[in-house]
Amino acid sequence: MKYILFVCLCMLCFSLKASAKPDFIVAKDGSGNFKTVQEAINAVPDFRKNTTVIFIKKGIYKEKLILPASKTMVSFVGESRDETILTYDDYAQKKNVFGEEKGTSGSSSFYIYGSGFSAENLTFENSSGPVGQAVAIWAGGDKLSFNNCRFLGFQDTLYTYGAGNRQFYQNCYIEGTVDFIFGAATAWFEKCTLYAKKSGYLTAASTPDTIQYGYVFNHCKITGDAPESSFYLGRPWRPYAKTAFLHCEIPPLIHAEGWDNWGKKSNEETTSYVEYKNTGKGADPKKRVKWMKQLSDTEAKAYTYALVFKGWTPEVK
Repeated sequence: MKYILFVCLCMLCFSLKASAKPDFIVAKDGSGNFKTVQEAINAVPDFRKNTTVIFIKKGIYKEKLILPASKTMVSFVGESRDETILTYDDYAQKKNVFGEEKGTSGSSSFYIYGSGFSAENLTFENSSGPVGQAVAIWAGGDKLSFNNCRFLGFQDTLYTYGAGNRQFYQNCYIEGTVDFIFGAATAWFEKCTLYAKKSGYLTAASTPDTIQYGYVFNHCKITGDAPESSFYLGRPWRPYAKTAFLHCEIPPLIHAEGWDNWGKKSNEETTSYVEYKNTGKGADPKKRVKWMKQLSDTEAKAYTYALVFKGWTPEVK
């Protein structure tokens, strides 16, 4: 009887959670509270302690977005992952109003400074095309979570900014060419799909020497239209780059050596590039560069949310 009562209470709680109304609704047709995403962001009270849910209806929202540091605990929920698209088309060589190049950071379609941000069922895009560095998201906050989102671009698609920032990506699709996942943050990618276009490097971590973990890819799938042996798993943007691929599907588009030293022999002494029980034609450990490491079963146990994120446990869906 107690078990049945417990189940009923759980179902009731789930029902209430699922039916909870968002705080703000964004709709291009005017049927919501706002027609633009930035208007909804601006309406969020500064340093609110509770989560503010912004529901975004289907549509293409061409906006250069900024989530300030004062807008904490903001949650974006899209109506449809593939049909709710936040996009812009800046790129590094594009000129600003003073005739200066915007640069890599200046090219981003969306800047996230606020901590505790989360997003679900959305597409984040830089639509400028193959024109060099063109960032879709500049993710500069701590404790960021993305579930069932797409990140679309070419070079430098996803910028995981900020040493010590913790970010969690689950069931996401990320595509690009050169260094399309890059930065200093500690980021865990769970059951994500990495789509490699043309040729390049999946990652370019810039983990500082004071941070133990950089990128962790767990149960991810690598795919794409790139030719065989045209991609590497990663190269070090900074000397102490740290990247791990665990239980991932690695196709032959990944070069047999797996990793690149960015033209600096000294990087081989300082980087931490590790793999564990990967599968696929591009995962042969015997052909990897000698300066990467295949983890033992004991060493692999050190890769947990609690250890990687130093006590923060993200919501796993």
